[in-house]
Amino acid sequence: MRDLVYTGFMSLDGVVDSPGGGPGEEHRSGGWVFKDLEFVPEAWSLKGEELADTTALMFGRRSYQAFAPVWPGSEDHAGYKDLPKYVVSSTLSDDALVDGWGPTTILRSTEDVAALKEGEGGAIFIHGSAELARRLSDAGLIDQYNLLVFPVLLGAGKGVFGRADRDKQMLALRESERYSNGILKLVYEVRR
Repeated sequence: MRDLVYTGFMSLDGVVDSPGGGPGEEHRSGGWVFKDLEFVPEAWSLKGEELADTTALMFGRRSYQAFAPVWPGSEDHAGYKDLPKYVVSSTLSDDALVDGWGPTTILRSTEDVAALKEGEGGAIFIHGSAELARRLSDAGLIDQYNLLVFPVLLGAGKGVFGRADRDKQMLALRESERYSNGILKLVYEVRR
């Protein structure tokens, strides 16, 4: 069985919307991970650590369409270039997939994601894709959350955690670290 890991930047009030502020990131505070905060290199070490564990990437349609034109040529994302990619979308067509960014498969449903998890292979990391992560969390398919929590309150925007009436889900803190600029690294495993 494969693990499904959500990794993301989150404000203290749970918003994951538009952290980088690039194209397609329309939140009024877009770019909040880089603004008004001292750069502390070790606070970003989680991203390098994740690369060693990542065997595939998963995106929702909108995140795929935002990242696909940029990440293939980005030095910061070079380690992801040849990894398999999965895009969960009921509307994206095969001819909309980007060439030269590793093998890409479109999954049409949550059930397709569940079937993929049952297969052989290592961890699949979800980047961005808040709505997809929320759906997969509500379906009990997320196994781990790798979060960098920023000392900012954004008030509104997309979040990873839904408000659906569901049974309690316990998490186990596997790793945490506090950085001098106020960022917290929190790695939680979902307890089953």
